[in-house]
Amino acid sequence: MSAAKLKVKTSSKPNSRIAVEVEVPSDRCKKSYDEALSKLSKSISIPGFRKGKVPKAVIIQQLGVKRIQASALESLLQKVWTETLDQEGIEPLCEPELEDGFESILDNFNPEKILTLKLETDIAPTPTLKKSSGLTAEVETLIFDKKKVDELIEQSRSQLATKIPVSDRAAQKGDFALLTFKGSFSDDGSQIEGGSADSVEIELEEGRMIPGFIEGVIGMNINDEKTLQCEFPKDYHQEDAKGRKAEFKVTLEDLKIKELPELNDEFAKQASDKESLADLRSDLEKRLKEDNDKKQEKNRQDSLLEALVKELEVELPKSLIDQEVRVIVEQTAQTFAQQGIDVKSMFTPELVKSLMESSKGEAEKKLRQKLALNTLAKSEKIEVSENEINSKLKEVEADIKLSNEKNIDADRLKEAITDELLQEKLFVWLEENNTVVEKAPKKISNQKNEIDLKKKTLKTNKEKKSTKTPKS
Repeated sequence: MSAAKLKVKTSSKPNSRIAVEVEVPSDRCKKSYDEALSKLSKSISIPGFRKGKVPKAVIIQQLGVKRIQASALESLLQKVWTETLDQEGIEPLCEPELEDGFESILDNFNPEKILTLKLETDIAPTPTLKKSSGLTAEVETLIFDKKKVDELIEQSRSQLATKIPVSDRAAQKGDFALLTFKGSFSDDGSQIEGGSADSVEIELEEGRMIPGFIEGVIGMNINDEKTLQCEFPKDYHQEDAKGRKAEFKVTLEDLKIKELPELNDEFAKQASDKESLADLRSDLEKRLKEDNDKKQEKNRQDSLLEALVKELEVELPKSLIDQEVRVIVEQTAQTFAQQGIDVKSMFTPELVKSLMESSKGEAEKKLRQKLALNTLAKSEKIEVSENEINSKLKEVEADIKLSNEKNIDADRLKEAITDELLQEKLFVWLEENNTVVEKAPKKISNQKNEIDLKKKTLKTNKEKKSTKTPKS
């Protein structure tokens, strides 16, 4: 015979949370207590009694009523909650919280009486869009600046430059100085962690070191010794150095200048796979324009998504926000790990806590964007067919084979492709059903070029290594 239905009352709470009140019949409480007592009697060993044959009265005397009731209550809570979810069709996002707390319920628990449980849990939000078409979004127009081609060529000239010793003058901005230095804090004379080095080459450019260091080296002659007065920025990454004044005893051991290669066809061959400087300029201009167009498209999509999110009505549950925060922190850790940073030692409990707190705003923003797009897909019945997924999957798998990538999770790959294809369709729909107004840019010069020329066209001088020194 199946158990009778539980008496359940539910009520909605803010932030996509639900309160559940369950009345547990006394016979179920008594049954749970008896089962707990029986289970304990089989496991407990008492001198003078065979295991499993200890009288219940003796067990109660040895263990105490509270321990037995606690065991009974724990089992009862688990069974009743599972049954309640199934009975009411509730799909929780997290473990339930007892309104009165376990200890309080245990204090009042009587296996002979009805037990009333009050629990709360997060449930999936029910987002809605006030509207999704007829929206107006604004975006700044990105104008391609031909000067970027010259900037990239100059970067390549700098990378391919040779260093020529100079000894007849003092150090100047842009020189390469071979330095030995030792740093200490001005307030207590203690040595600075990572603030000393022997015979290290540093380019004398702003931002290479903390304020006051590069400025102090400029004007020194070879073999000069000097004590530099510096100050760590207040936002410096090393906690114990933030805002503190410091002294660096510096010796200038050698000085070199860059000798840039001439801008001609030979330079183009050395810097790229092109046969002439004209071909190199043309190729760079073409790809920079393509990069500019991609950024403009991305900016249009971002502005449309921002406009759509403003139409979203949703209450975000805490558990979803916490989950998204964990994803952001994990991605941050992975990024550092890929850069060769020891994540285990760097990510202290204090840092993780700080990152999680500071990531909440970003997490909420990402959640709203996801929910807005998912709601749009449902409301407009925008879907991706299996044929589209399989076709894209074949393309990607071919690329994976060429790149010799291993340990690819097939299910996650398919899921990622499905999400990508769906997002493409959603943005096409948004473009077709809304208006994007492009505005004149505020400052053309501030448009950042992010094209990866090192991998695609311009060669780097692999023998040149940047020196890791205290930076601002």
